[in-house]
Amino acid sequence: MKTTVSFITLLLLLILTGCASEPTHETDGWTAERLYSEAKEALQNSDYEKAIKYYELLEAHYLFEKITQQAQLEAMYAYYKNAEPESALVAADRFIRLNPRHPDVDYAYYIKGLVNFESSQGALDRFLPLDRSQRDQSRLLKSFEDFDALVRLFPNSKYSKDARQRMLYLRNTLAEYELNVAKFYLQRGAYLAAANRAKTVIESYQRTAAVPEALTILAKTYKIMGIVDLSEDALKVLKLNYPDYRGVAEVEKLVVK
Repeated sequence: MKTTVSFITLLLLLILTGCASEPTHETDGWTAERLYSEAKEALQNSDYEKAIKYYELLEAHYLFEKITQQAQLEAMYAYYKNAEPESALVAADRFIRLNPRHPDVDYAYYIKGLVNFESSQGALDRFLPLDRSQRDQSRLLKSFEDFDALVRLFPNSKYSKDARQRMLYLRNTLAEYELNVAKFYLQRGAYLAAANRAKTVIESYQRTAAVPEALTILAKTYKIMGIVDLSEDALKVLKLNYPDYRGVAEVEKLVVK
């Protein structure tokens, strides 16, 4: 019996000693305010990885604190700057879903637009002068939709001015993309496909620089396909709005065999 008691006592001592020797986390015992303060300081010092760590701890341990909502907004920016676009988008979408009436929810829409805008740049863009209009535009389209939602829902937001300016650029780029596709089809003799892409530019991206060339392609493809009335209609619109554009002469001189 004495041996058994001694063994149990020794086992308990070993367990207690092991527990006592376990390292404690540096943030153990930190309040929500302390975690937020440290995260904010790291963010201001551009130490985004450290900021994210503290923001995530704050959300994990103090989810329902008022300060956590502000932390969630700042965490989106930290993810964005730390080249973690998917995490930024997930955080923004979650914030919008859970806090649709928050006074700063417009910022979440803005971050979504920025993330998709920047993500549309390929890794090679930093080294090669690639034309965005010649590559897949899905991210740019999402960015346009995000900024459009921001402007529609929060027209007086302090972010709306920048969003509108970016939307102008995005519309021109998206129009150029559709135009490039129309040219591609035209060069390969896919005239109906070329006409459809040209119509997309004319109908969806009015007042962009791509419109006169789109009208030229439309008039050419209809003329080649023998749809004379539609070709003449497109040419009339081109002459009326862009009388000096080179496409007018190109369509008129086009001889269909």
